[in-house]
Amino acid sequence: MVATILVGMLCAHLLCFAVMFLLISKRLQGKKMGMDFFALGNLLLGLAYVLQLAENGPAWSEMSVVNHTLTLAAPIAYWLGAMRFFGHTVPLWQPLIGFAVVYVAAQVLVQWSLGPTARYAMLAGMAALMFLGMTLTIIYGVRTFAKDLYAEMVIFALLISGICLLNAIKFVKILNGGLDALHMDSSFQMVFYIYMTSLATVIPPSIVWLVLRRLTDDLRNMAGRDPMTQLLNRRGLSEALELFFSTRNAAPAYLLLMDVDHFKQINDTYGHQAGDTVLCHVAEVVRNTARHGDLTGRIGGEEFVAICLDTDSAGAIRLAERLRASVQEQAIKVADSDDVLRCTVTIGISRPFASTQALENAKRDADAALYRGKAAGRNRIELPLATPHFHPNLGTSKPIQLRHEAID
Repeated sequence: MVATILVGMLCAHLLCFAVMFLLISKRLQGKKMGMDFFALGNLLLGLAYVLQLAENGPAWSEMSVVNHTLTLAAPIAYWLGAMRFFGHTVPLWQPLIGFAVVYVAAQVLVQWSLGPTARYAMLAGMAALMFLGMTLTIIYGVRTFAKDLYAEMVIFALLISGICLLNAIKFVKILNGGLDALHMDSSFQMVFYIYMTSLATVIPPSIVWLVLRRLTDDLRNMAGRDPMTQLLNRRGLSEALELFFSTRNAAPAYLLLMDVDHFKQINDTYGHQAGDTVLCHVAEVVRNTARHGDLTGRIGGEEFVAICLDTDSAGAIRLAERLRASVQEQAIKVADSDDVLRCTVTIGISRPFASTQALENAKRDADAALYRGKAAGRNRIELPLATPHFHPNLGTSKPIQLRHEAID
């Protein structure tokens, strides 16, 4: 009687959370993060336990075959949902239907050749292997694609490994004691149902928490990026720089301030859509040319920045020259037109700075250099006024002067 109540509670938890997951997925619209898959997994497992209550004990019937198939299809839906949560595009119905067809055939074959005990042992053994695979996937994820969710993933791994262990024990008990081991009021089955009921209470809110955390992270990321180019904005640059200076013994950084030359003329001649195309093109050049680990952003209008980390003045100048040359060399195709544009940028470099609080001074420093570069003819690199941090000869095409240093 107690076991029946526990299974009934388990069914209620699973089906209620299936509805909740489905409603959440509807609200998420384009980015469901696997919630619809989790809803289906809960529905399949809930229906499997409903069928188990209706069976009232091990039996060979169509209901039993469906029960076993749904029981094992549920973790597949959960696993696919987890893949969706982490941004992988995976199908749902093809693997589930394919598995159902294969497992129904396997049940018929095992029942006919080895008997009912082997079929129930196969169910427990397959469940143990599936949850073992899920546990190992989570452990792998903690080391690779889910590092930002370390604590949550460790907890999930521990909980799911418990299901794996219980199913492995059930597999051994069935092999040793036959179908009597599946009696609902046995001590082992009581432990199994208590654990599953507890899990059905704990895991669904944990999944909702993960979704809320991911949504919060996405909102924070959106707030820190320019919507058109997806480069960092002022806020994003400040936060990233704060993280850089606070988590390591960081070397001073250099700020490169870039301005698209004659951008107003491009807008006036070709239209604002062409101007947006130019900005997106320059943003892509900046993103692809900057070194891994450097910060890139758009801080308004036609102004872009690159913050060089872990380098010296020579490295900052080399990056600036690569940026200038790359923008100049690459043609820009204007949509709905045969025109091909080419643009240039002028780049001002700041003195080295070693804290987020010094960022505004670095911007003013680079802006002053940029202004001098514009006045000197554009499409050039301008260094800060004479400072011991910059060296007069870095192998550029023209010698660098100490007061109005420039590289054409």
